Amino acid sequence: MYTAEGNNAKTSSHPRLAKYWDSLKFALYCTTHPLDGFWDLTHEKRGTMAAATTILILTLAVRIMKLKYTSFVVLVVYWEDLNIFLYLASILFPLSLWVVGNWGLTTLFDGKGRLSQVYMATCYALAPYPLVQIPLMILSNGITTEELAFYGVLDVISLIWAALLIVSAMGQIHEFSLGKNLLFTVATLFSMLVMIFLLMLFFSMISQGVAYFISLGRELLFRL
Repeated sequence: MYTAEGNNAKTSSHPRLAKYWDSLKFALYCTTHPLDGFWDLTHEKRGTMAAATTILILTLAVRIMKLKYTSFVVLVVYWEDLNIFLYLASILFPLSLWVVGNWGLTTLFDGKGRLSQVYMATCYALAPYPLVQIPLMILSNGITTEELAFYGVLDVISLIWAALLIVSAMGQIHEFSLGKNLLFTVATLFSMLVMIFLLMLFFSMISQGVAYFISLGRELLFRL
């Protein structure tokens, strides 16, 4: 027997779940219709943060699966030298720099996209990667060394496809012209280098400060 409260909770949860699945499936439309898709993603509220994060998690999962399930003919993995956290950080770190850098620059020059929209559109643009890489993992276990070039072409296509979608997504959510969008794409890449330099400088100063206080503490202990 269901209570009125239980019925209300059940009926209210179904629209949210339906919205999530619709927004997740909408990523397929964005991959083939980037101009219309990314416009509707933010301006028509067709996308959700939950679906965007799901695509990002799926992309990271496929990257890890690729290490294990890709044929050794294609990819040789030295597991004893692999740090899985650094491996994932090599994806999440530049992604974070891109999102923050693009949002920061475009905000100064009348960009319409918010930080959450830049993140969401970027994650949606990653959809081609798992869509292409999952079949490639299966294909890799049935190819020979003579067919590696075909595999390599498809592998590069997934990366180029995602990169082009990211550029298209930024143009749509910020409502930039093609020239202005390309200009800010280059500017964002440059800002990423600047942020990396500043972070390296910051952590270098922190490490030197910590080293100084450690040596000072040791000196005090020695004198005492």
